Amino acid sequence: MQLHIIGLGVCQTAQLDSHACAALAGADLVIGSERQLETVSELLASGQKTLLLPNLKELKPELEKRANQGTASVAILASGDPLFYGIGRWFSRQFDAYRTAQNLFFYPAVSSVQAACHRLALSLQDVTVFSLHGRPLEKIRTILKRNKTLVILTDKCSTPQILAQECIAAGFAESQLIVCESLGYPQEKVTRYNAVQLATSEAEFDPLHVTVIETRGPGGVLPEFPGIPDASFVTDAEAGKGMLTKREVRLAILSLLQGADHDVIWDVGAGCGGVAVELSYWNKWSRVYAVEHHADRLRCLEANRQRFGVTSNLTLVPGRAPEVLKDLPPPDKVFIGGSDGELAGVLQTVWSLLPAGGVLVASAVTETTKQHLLGFYDQRREHQDAETETLQIAVNKGDVLAGQLLYRPALPVTLFRFVKGSKSVEVINISGITKEPEVTKAPEVTKVPEITKAPGETNND
Repeated sequence: MQLHIIGLGVCQTAQLDSHACAALAGADLVIGSERQLETVSELLASGQKTLLLPNLKELKPELEKRANQGTASVAILASGDPLFYGIGRWFSRQFDAYRTAQNLFFYPAVSSVQAACHRLALSLQDVTVFSLHGRPLEKIRTILKRNKTLVILTDKCSTPQILAQECIAAGFAESQLIVCESLGYPQEKVTRYNAVQLATSEAEFDPLHVTVIETRGPGGVLPEFPGIPDASFVTDAEAGKGMLTKREVRLAILSLLQGADHDVIWDVGAGCGGVAVELSYWNKWSRVYAVEHHADRLRCLEANRQRFGVTSNLTLVPGRAPEVLKDLPPPDKVFIGGSDGELAGVLQTVWSLLPAGGVLVASAVTETTKQHLLGFYDQRREHQDAETETLQIAVNKGDVLAGQLLYRPALPVTLFRFVKGSKSVEVINISGITKEPEVTKAPEVTKVPEITKAPGETNND
């Protein structure tokens, strides 16, 4: 059976090229919404079978049933361009075998995003396109930044009024929002609003609309660049304190992990979520799992997950490691910021699950934790199964005492990075910024006969 995914563009009557017309005419069955079927009604032959588009959970079984019944060709109608925030990606994923066998075909058309940009004389390469259709509203917070032009596909949970309210909350009260309704239809309407005006407006909009946002204002609520200020996070203590990996250390951890598209990343002992949130925020195609057992910190984690809009790619995992790790998808990269006294078991479990090339980063403040990690470092050197790197960060922050500037030292944090599968070893010690030459032998470590849990060492150091 052949599947033909046909884009209809943005107009009251479908304007298809010859290839799309031939696919539609030759289809034994045409599937689409009521509006889409009406759009192609004049192009359908008398008696040509049609079917209202079911939900996606039912669509694949329906198509498989039709194939078993001998249906040779099915046309599925799509709004706009099927492969631009449309149904096309679902078909590519669900019917990959059809694509490989050259039985899956796509027919492009003008999308509502293209039409909106043309109405407003916007170059597509100069805008950021984002879909909130069927997605959490909070995701808008990942792209609300200064001086951006955003083209937003919306649904009933992300109306223009709600988007205006999000702009104001993010510090962009001066933003302009342009609502493009019923593009390509006789009732087409394009209206410009300022955010404050629109936020309280009772105007009703056609469901077929695109909202364009021109962000204006100081912002300052949501991050523009890696290194979110500590005080921006919800924590279990006063602002900027509590179980949160501090910004200077967090930036080093992000750099060591090097999160990439489609990575599965674990943050073990996630605390209030500093590392997990930044990983999710700047790597939207990664899947991040934050493991934490402390109830108060879990509440902070969820609050930060919502605050920064990373609800789609950051998953909270209540419980203790290593027990809960067995239920997670296998990781590509792991950060261990806390272990509640179970570091040895967590290290071994994580190392056994990482693939070749997988990355493990761990932090230590207490000598007890550092000794565990140095022991693990020795094991990796002995087995020659990892590329290793270690550094120590000592930060002194400016403060005022009796009207005078002084610098208060924070406890040094030692970071270790292990890349599985490589046999080269590099050791970097940073305190100030100095790099020592590559060593050929692991440093001598005084072994601790029995490691006991350090007081208060339950989460992020």
